[in-house]
Amino acid sequence: MKSHTNLKLELIKKAKEFGFDDIKISKPDLPNHVSNNYLEFIQKGLHGEMNWLKNRAEYRLDSRLLMEDVRSIIMLAVNYTPEKNPIDLIKQKERGLISVYAQGTDYHVFIKKNLKKLASWLKSNAGGNVKVFLDTAPVLEKPFAQNSGLGWQGKHTNLVSQKFGSWMFLGEIFTSLEFEIDIPEEDHCGTCSRCLDICPTNAFIDPYKIDARKCISYLTIEYKGHIPLKFRKPIGNRIYGCDDCLAVCPWNKFSVAPQDDPMSIRKELEEMYLKDFICFDDTYFRKYFSKSPIKRIGRNRFIRNVLIAIGNSEKKDLVENILPLLTDTSNLVRAMSVWALGELDLLEAKKVKPHYIKIETDQYVLSEWMAIK
Repeated sequence: MKSHTNLKLELIKKAKEFGFDDIKISKPDLPNHVSNNYLEFIQKGLHGEMNWLKNRAEYRLDSRLLMEDVRSIIMLAVNYTPEKNPIDLIKQKERGLISVYAQGTDYHVFIKKNLKKLASWLKSNAGGNVKVFLDTAPVLEKPFAQNSGLGWQGKHTNLVSQKFGSWMFLGEIFTSLEFEIDIPEEDHCGTCSRCLDICPTNAFIDPYKIDARKCISYLTIEYKGHIPLKFRKPIGNRIYGCDDCLAVCPWNKFSVAPQDDPMSIRKELEEMYLKDFICFDDTYFRKYFSKSPIKRIGRNRFIRNVLIAIGNSEKKDLVENILPLLTDTSNLVRAMSVWALGELDLLEAKKVKPHYIKIETDQYVLSEWMAIK
């Protein structure tokens, strides 16, 4: 049996071989303030429609409910620093801006595969029990990452690393083995408030506290309903997620885009225009995003987002792409078609309004028509 010191060194080496860029060890317990902050977040309803955060809260607050004999949590990070600053694309209003993490293969696929490989290696070489987790599991992974020394939770509530800035995927291996614990990372945000200041929807209540219901990532990905009017203009051309608070972090200057692209970034997404996306029917949407995290929101919510971006585009020639969607089978799509039409060509919207009001049956879509004056 290897000593745990030697085993840890070999584990670090293997983690790098399996595609992880950093690895640290945390104890399975978190400071009391983490639990208190999380419960406050839930009790105030700041999680919005993300009910899984509330429904399994006790598992997030006690890691032993996930694995009774856990003694160490192996925290792993994958760098996904983009080659270009995503903020640069905000000014290209005719294009749809997709969050960096979703521009290629779903990260859950390759990270989980590598987590399982590393966990299997550990079990084979040292015994003990192991369980692997990603962000789909009820684990407070960012606090554990800070507890392990991978980075710290910045004022934007995301993890920040001195090596990789704000661009990191996280994964965890729970083990019954007892490793030497790494030193928790200190907060290095200082007086900087760039991430708070840039938020288009003012989603940050205070430093380190976010109201997810105002966050563009939440609104375009998690939220299933009609996006409130007050958020539509701030969304701009962001059609899936938002990277603004990540992209302005000064610590990003130390991070370099990985040589081996772990996500298989789709370069053609940089060439896609809003007019290309708006033509996607359900079948083509599923095919085009078959290996992407975008697939999970479905065609209707995706087109809802694209229509908001079109409404903000100032490109009147896109009106011809909107008109066919005024009779779409989805009320989400029809509602945002009305809004986008009104934004781009109010005269045309007024002209066709009487016809569509006669045939429309959904009350929310009708309310969008009634706002056209």
